[in-house]
Amino acid sequence: MQYPTDYFKHNLNEYTDRNKLIKNKIRSTSILRIIVFATTILAVYLTTHINTLSVLICFFVGVALFIILVNRHLNLYKQKRWVEMLIKVNEEEISILKMEAKVENSGIEFIDDNHPFATDLDVFGKKSVFRLLNRTSTLSGKNKLAATLKNPVKDEKLIAGRQEAVAELKGKNLWRQHFQAKGKLNAESPGDLDGLMDWAQQKTSGLNTLLYRSMLIVNPFVGIITIGLISLGIISSSFFLLFLLMPLLLLGPKLADINKKYALMSRKTKLLEKYSSLFKIIENESFDSQLLSEIKNVLSSSEHSADSEIKHLSKIMSSFDYRLNMIMGLLLNVFFLWDVRQLIRLDKWKNQNSAKLKSWFDNLALIDELNSFAGFNYAFQLTTIPTISGSFIVMAQNARHPFLLGNKNIGNPIDISGWRQFNLITGANMAGKSTYLRTVGVNLLLAMTGSAVLADSFAFKPVEIITGIKTSDSLQDGESYFFAELKRLKQIISRLENGEKLFIILDEILRGTNSADKQKGSLGLIKQLLHLNASGIIATHDLELGKLVMEFPENITNKRFEVEITNNELVFDYKIKDGVSQNLNATFLMKKMGITPDN
Repeated sequence: MQYPTDYFKHNLNEYTDRNKLIKNKIRSTSILRIIVFATTILAVYLTTHINTLSVLICFFVGVALFIILVNRHLNLYKQKRWVEMLIKVNEEEISILKMEAKVENSGIEFIDDNHPFATDLDVFGKKSVFRLLNRTSTLSGKNKLAATLKNPVKDEKLIAGRQEAVAELKGKNLWRQHFQAKGKLNAESPGDLDGLMDWAQQKTSGLNTLLYRSMLIVNPFVGIITIGLISLGIISSSFFLLFLLMPLLLLGPKLADINKKYALMSRKTKLLEKYSSLFKIIENESFDSQLLSEIKNVLSSSEHSADSEIKHLSKIMSSFDYRLNMIMGLLLNVFFLWDVRQLIRLDKWKNQNSAKLKSWFDNLALIDELNSFAGFNYAFQLTTIPTISGSFIVMAQNARHPFLLGNKNIGNPIDISGWRQFNLITGANMAGKSTYLRTVGVNLLLAMTGSAVLADSFAFKPVEIITGIKTSDSLQDGESYFFAELKRLKQIISRLENGEKLFIILDEILRGTNSADKQKGSLGLIKQLLHLNASGIIATHDLELGKLVMEFPENITNKRFEVEITNNELVFDYKIKDGVSQNLNATFLMKKMGITPDN
C-alpha cells in the first residue's frame, strides 16, 4: 500500500524531473531559433550572387523552419506550465499533511465571528478545516465549499449521494490532480463569473436583423470592389471616403452600446478556455455514483455540450478582442463590420445557451467542491463513512481531530443518544476537554458534508450546530466578554424557543462572572436547555455541576478527563472517562513555573 505522503512525493519528484527536461528542450529550441534565423540571413545573402530562385528557396525554407521552432517553443512552454501546476498541486498536498499554516487557500475571507459555530470549530483561517479541505480550482467551487461548511447539508438523501460521490472521487487520484491543475492554469478574479452571468441575462444587441446580416455580406464586397477600381485608376480615391460612410452610418449609432457589451465580456478568453477544459475533463470521465453521473449528464446530455459551447464562446471572444489592436480593429470594422459580426455571433450563442449557463457552472462548482472532500479523504486516509440514523443520535468510536498528528491524536467515544441528553465534561487544565468539544463538532460537521470522518465508527442524524467555545470581547463594539457570552446564550435560547432543534457545544459557561454567580447561572441554563429539548456537550471546571445527574439521571451523563502527577510531572492520557473529575493542576503548574512560591 502506497501512503499518501509517498504518493505525493513520488509525483513531485517525477514532475520536477519532467520540468527540468522540458526546460532543457526550451533552451535548445531557443538556441536553434537563433541559429536558423542567422543561417537564413547568411544563406539569402550568399545566394544573391547565384540567382533569384536560390534566394527564394533559402528564404522560405528558413522561414518554415523558424515557424516550426516557434510552434515547438510554444508547445513546450504549455507543457512546462502544465507540469508546474502539477508540481504545485503535490507541493500543496504535502504542505497540508505537514499542517503548515498558510493564508493562501485558508478561506480567511470567510471568517465570521457571529457564525453559530465556524469560529469555535476553526472552520476558516490559516490553520483551519477549510485549509485542510480546500483543493478547489475555481472561485465558484471555493465559495461553494465555504457555503457548505457554513451551512452543512441537512437533507439525508443528498448527504448519502454526496458520500457516494466523494468515495468514488477519492479513488481517482490522477483525475483529481488533473482537474486541480487545469483550473490553476489560468487565474480567476472575483467577479469574472458574475460578469459572464450578467452578460448572459442581458438583452441581446438587436443587431441580428436582416439589414445587418445583409450588410455583413454587402460591405466587404463593396469595399473590395472600391479598392480594386481605385487601384486600376477607374475611379477617384475620393470614392473611398464615400465607402467609409456606410460602416460609419451602421456602427456610429451603435458604438456606445457595442462598447458597453464588449466591456462585460472583454479579456475573458483565457478564463473561458479554463472553464472549457474543466468541463471537458468531466465529460471525458466515466462515473458510477448517481450524483456524479447526474452532473455529467447535465454537462454533456444536450446536443451541444458545455465544453463545446464554452469553447465556442471563447473563440468568439477571441475574435472580438481583435478590436483591442487599434489598427486591426479599424480595418476589420471598415471592411467587415467586425464588431457587428461578433455581436451577432454572441447573440446567437446567448439565445441557444443562456438558459443552461447557470446550471453548467453550478454543477462545475459542485464537482469542484466534492473533489476537495475527496482529496481530503485520500490525504488523511479516511475510511469511515458515517451512518445516518432514523432518530437523533451522535455516536462514535475512537473519534479524533484532523489537526492533531500521530501519537498526539488520541481517539475518544461520542455518546449522545437522543434529545434532552447532555454530557457534562469536567477535568483539569490542558487535559483535553476543549479539544474533545472541537473533535465532536468537526466530525459532526464533516458528516453533514458527505465526507468520511476521523473515527472508527460514526452514526448521526443531521442537526443544527451551535457552539460557545471561544467567545471574546469586542472593544470596537463596546462589549465585555461576559456580555458577548450572554448574547450567544440568548441566541441559543431564542432559537430553541422558536422550535429549532439544536446540538449545543459549550465550554466553561459564564466565565466572565464570579464563582457563585457562575454556578447558579450555569445550573439554571442547563435546566433551561433540557426544558427546551436541546442536546449537546458542556465542558466545565465547576465540579458542582456534576450533581445535576442526581436530579436528571436520564438526561445528564458525567464525563471527565484526568491528569496524574508522576515524578513531579503532569501526565495526560487524554482519554475520556465516566464520572466527575477530582484532580486539579492549576496550582501545581503555577508553582512549577515559578509564578507562585512552593510554600
